[in-house]
Amino acid sequence: MKIAVMGAGAVGCYYGAKLAQHGYDVVLIGRPQHVRAINKNGLHFESGGTSTMIALAASIDPAAVAGADIVLFCVKSTDTASAGAAIAPHLGAHTVVMSLQNGVDNAERLGAIIGRSVVPTVVYVGAGMAGDGHVAHFGRGDLVIGPNDASDMITQTLRPAGIPVEISKNAQGALWAKMILNCAYNALSAVSRLPYGDLAKGEGVMVVIENVVAECLGVAGALGIIVPGDVREAVAGIIKTMPAQYSSTAQDLMRGKPSEIDYLNGYIVRKGGEMGVATPANQVLYTMVKLLEMQPEQTVQG
Repeated sequence: MKIAVMGAGAVGCYYGAKLAQHGYDVVLIGRPQHVRAINKNGLHFESGGTSTMIALAASIDPAAVAGADIVLFCVKSTDTASAGAAIAPHLGAHTVVMSLQNGVDNAERLGAIIGRSVVPTVVYVGAGMAGDGHVAHFGRGDLVIGPNDASDMITQTLRPAGIPVEISKNAQGALWAKMILNCAYNALSAVSRLPYGDLAKGEGVMVVIENVVAECLGVAGALGIIVPGDVREAVAGIIKTMPAQYSSTAQDLMRGKPSEIDYLNGYIVRKGGEMGVATPANQVLYTMVKLLEMQPEQTVQG
């Protein structure tokens, strides 16, 4: 079994590490500084109080997806089009492509580019790059996918590697539930430069989060999306399950990189405008992050 990870940042490196530890042939495709470190020393993987070095292949060339049975597509939403076009010529006829990305429309956008169905995958993991070729895992690691022709193969491949996979008939709703979590925390973590546990202690923060969630649910309802479970309870639970986690948006901005905010709070603002649903809390957070993107790079603290 060969598995390629396109976009080996924190999420991609975490799942790549788990799969390589199980003995699969894994190749990570990522940025030059990470690829150099991994090829020289292996992937430095911290999880559950343990620190290990994992030997696996790494490349900067999208052509490295060639021969893969599964491609975990983990690039930022802003890079979906360019990265999809880069891997398209190298995909095998039976290669399964999974979109492990934030937002709710990446699988559809990617599928249109590569000319095949893409498995939308909801990701629940706390992880961050702690240095070149060094990934730190803070919590969870489960995935949700929709029923499809590849579901059995995916679950039979990933579950033995210690990656919980749930098959849901409402994968789109699950994607929305994850996006609502991101809308609730990502921008606030970026603006405050705080992890979720410290962020939640701020005066008025939980009121803002409640307003953001209510707006997201309003937009989802207007679009006919059924969001599963108790979203408000899930949002509150993040503080306990991943208190030390900085949002991906915070990590991006602190390293001077563009964020995915257009596909999170920005998406809610756009769809709210289309559906006539007011989204003032999401609008403020979206605007603040766009302003921060104009600022110089800042170093992650903690």
